[in-house]
Amino acid sequence: MKRILLHACCGPCAIYTVNRLREEGFEVTAFWYNPNIHPFTEHRNRLEAMRTTAQALQLPLIVAEGYDIIDYFRVVVGHEGDRCGDCFRLRLKKTAEVAKKEGFDCFTTTLLISPYQKHELLKEIGEEVAGEQGVEFYYEDFRPGFRESHRLSRELDIYHQKYCGCVYSEWERYGKVDIAKLLRGA
Repeated sequence: MKRILLHACCGPCAIYTVNRLREEGFEVTAFWYNPNIHPFTEHRNRLEAMRTTAQALQLPLIVAEGYDIIDYFRVVVGHEGDRCGDCFRLRLKKTAEVAKKEGFDCFTTTLLISPYQKHELLKEIGEEVAGEQGVEFYYEDFRPGFRESHRLSRELDIYHQKYCGCVYSEWERYGKVDIAKLLRGA
């Protein structure tokens, strides 16, 4: 049985993804590393939801210590238009490093379940990071399970967030701001 390290962005997105990977014969361990999530209270809420999810699914969970939001800002500030790719790279690189160090056969991410994420960019960066770190990136389009995952998480009373996690997406969501338009000066 292949061991896979699953970067988990949140509890709701993890449920279907974990079940699907188990159906495919993987031994799954989740990994929490999300320095993009802002504010700290939101990070804490999502981490607690992930812990609840892990317990409900009897899923081993590795939690990266600390709250590395400064590392996140160092990679995105000044080129916010490319922030998603930079954020994906930051999180997937850390996941690949842990996968290699801990002897996993491969790694993947729950971000691949979201219809709101840049799917092809995720795949490209996952494969790039895999090559750099010397550990396989497992690609699967988990988007067909998005609604099912969220339905199951509501049944388990798992916290649901309302935005991707970063301060920019929070601003877009609640401030009704189009950051791409602002960056173009329009």
